[in-house]
Order: sequence, then structure tokens, then C-alpha cells
Amino acid sequence: MRRWMMMPAIALLTASLIASSSAEAEEVPPDMWKVRPLANDFVKIYESPDPKGVYCYSPGLERCPTGRLIATMDIGGSGVKKLAELKKDDKNRPYRGKVFTSDDHGKAWRHSVDFPFVHARPFVAGKSLYVLGHAGDLMAIRSDDWGQTWSEPSTLTEKQHWHQAPCNVWHAKGNVYLVMERRATNVVKGWPVAELAPVLMRGKIDADLTKRESWTFASELIFRDIVKDEDVDYFGVPFYKVDPLKARAISPLRGCSPMGWLETNVVQILDPDHYWFDPNGKTFHLFARAHTGGTALAAMAKVVENDDGTMTTMLETVPSGKKILWIPVPGGQMKFHMLYDEKTKRYWLLSSQATDSMTRAERLPANRYNLPNNERHRLQLHFSTNCVDWCFACLVAVGGSAKQGRHYASMVIDGDDLHVSSRSGDEQAKSAHDGNFISFHTIKNFRRLVY
Repeated sequence: MRRWMMMPAIALLTASLIASSSAEAEEVPPDMWKVRPLANDFVKIYESPDPKGVYCYSPGLERCPTGRLIATMDIGGSGVKKLAELKKDDKNRPYRGKVFTSDDHGKAWRHSVDFPFVHARPFVAGKSLYVLGHAGDLMAIRSDDWGQTWSEPSTLTEKQHWHQAPCNVWHAKGNVYLVMERRATNVVKGWPVAELAPVLMRGKIDADLTKRESWTFASELIFRDIVKDEDVDYFGVPFYKVDPLKARAISPLRGCSPMGWLETNVVQILDPDHYWFDPNGKTFHLFARAHTGGTALAAMAKVVENDDGTMTTMLETVPSGKKILWIPVPGGQMKFHMLYDEKTKRYWLLSSQATDSMTRAERLPANRYNLPNNERHRLQLHFSTNCVDWCFACLVAVGGSAKQGRHYASMVIDGDDLHVSSRSGDEQAKSAHDGNFISFHTIKNFRRLVY
């Protein structure tokens, strides 16, 4: 009886609290609840002299022990051949790659050197600074004075076909680890991401990493060798009906290539309570962009170091014993960048935000590039303790339209700040894919975003 008598009092109290909350909410300006980009302002590291013919690609970032920032990028497009300043090496390879340096935390940038390869990333190993990419074969340059002067380009492989946008570099046990991906076969017509094998490379920090013998390459795992039709039932993957050997039209102006993976990051799981933790420290997890036609999935594999020093690439398993290839990652449908911050004990993820991937391909606006899942003008930041459960941290930057890209970005920690370099464009850009400048953004005191 008493319980029933209490109900009106509880109802009145609840109504009072709701009314109070509503009154307070009405006093807050509506825009206060809006998520705004934290680093929309930017500095241009490089701008195309010909937006319709010369495009800006592959932004990479590194911080030297001196505090100097290093930015790398490359140029492409039909207009590149017309650039008067473009030189070539003795094998007729154009110097499309560029290095820039900044000593004031990115406020101003100086051109340092050009190099004859693309898809490069800068990284520190020991007392040297390197830039590694490919011109078909893997190539590298080295600086022993933090970007003042550079070695001549060195070739690390012979007559091979490599790929890989600038993703992260992992440091452990006196080594650097990074992933480049090799096109292992040549049967797919069109974008050959089904034929790529992400290859983990290991080099000692005190070795000369411009030499092939300084690197150990993991075994290769080719996407099209592990994914068969029966493996992907019930996941909604692939999103569109695709041909395994060539691109297929989805609408009159848009097509989808066979499924695959590309642009791979490498991390180690450091939490002893994690299902995939390796107490021996010999396991490295690879997180790759998943080309499925859909969104929010990445592809995953792992590499295990053997007692003899070799490295074997394989799929991970879950506790049931099932193998796992697809893993939820916000923005996993586009190139993303991962890094680990020791202070917060968290992995940080910089990726593209998708907002309308379910729009029918034929109904997309003309300024949207390619398929619905290919939105490229919204950069987002997440954090995680385990590389599976990601918490939204912020919007980093947003282009003025779907054509004005903010994507394919890289990041580096500089004290309390997080710096981002982005493949970007404005209204002069040819498309979101083919932007006309590389932009530099800073998220001040980024660790405050953890909750």
C-alpha cells in the first residue's frame, strides 16, 4: 500500500527534474551541442601550380629528436611532365617526391629535397632520418643531419611491383617495423588490391636502412588466396556484386573493383588482458583498409616472429577458433593512420568519416568521387585501448564540399599536440581524390579528448 502511495510523489519529482532540465536546455544555444572540427584551420605545406593537371598525394609526417618536423608528399597527374623544375634520375624516373622541414611546430615549411619515388613515409631510426617508398621497386633515402642533406636514392628490391600509402611505423626491441605491400600476381584487370600482399619489414635502428640486407621481410599473404565466396556469406561483404578479376559497373559512371586490402598499419597489442596479447612480444597485428564497397570495416592479419628471425604472416583467430579477417574500424573503408601514445596508453586512429554510403550510386551528386563509400572530405579522430572498440574523439577537419578533400592523412605527436598532414583540396581541385594542396593541421592538447 505504501509503495502505491509513493508513486505520485516520485512522478512529481521526475516531472520537476524533467522540467528543470528542459528549462536549462532551452537556455543553451542550439549550436553549443554541435560537433565542430577542432583543426579546420591549416597551413599549406605545398600547393599545386596547376590544380587541373598536377595533384598532391601521399602526405607523411615525422618528428625528429631535435623537435624538427618532417613532411613528405608526392605529385601526380598529366601535368607533372610539363613542370620545368622536374628532374629525372639515370633510369629516367621523375623526382615526384618532396621533403619539407619545419622548426616552428609547422607554422612555416622549407623545401628540403626531391626524390624519385612515391607513396613514401619519413621515419627516425637511431641517429638517422629515412624516407622509404617505391617506384615499382622499394627505394629509400637517408639524412644524418635531420633533413639538411640527403643520400642518393637506393633501391631495395629488383623488378618488383610495390604499393602502400604512407601509414605508421612501429618501434620495438631496437627495430623499426613498417608495412609495404607487394603486388604478387598480375591477373586482375583494373585496381589490383585483391593481388596485394602486405609485407611487414623489420630493420635494426643502428643499421643502414638504405641497404637491402638491413631488412627482414615477412612471408606474403595474398588477399585473393584467402578470400573465397563461401568465406564472406552473411557479413554483407562484398556490398556490391563484384567480378573477382575485373571492375564491374555499379552505375553508368561508377564502378567497383574486386575486393582487397591495402594501405596497412602495424601495431602490437600491449595489454596483458587482451585476447591477442603475446607475452613474448613476437606478434604484430596488421590493420589494412578494406575495399569491400561498404564502410566501417578494416581487414586484419598478424605477423609472428619465429625463433630463427624469420616472420610469418597469417590470419588471427577468435576464442571460438574461427579466423578473423574483417574487423570494425571507423573509416576502415579508406586509408587510415594509427599510432600509439604511451602517455594515454591508447591507440589513436585518424580516418575518413562516412555520412551517406547508403545513397544509391546513380543518385550521388556529381561532385562526389566514385562510389558512395568513397566520401573523402571529413577527417575524424578516435581512440581505443584495444584496437577493436573505438571511441569518437573529434572531427579534425572538413572540406567545404564533397569535392574539397581532407583525407589520406598522417599524424605525429609533438609534445601535447597532435599534428596532421592531409591530402586536401579547395574549389579549384579536380576532385576529392585529386587535390591541389597538402594541408597541415594541429589539435592542441589532444589528450584532453580522452574520456
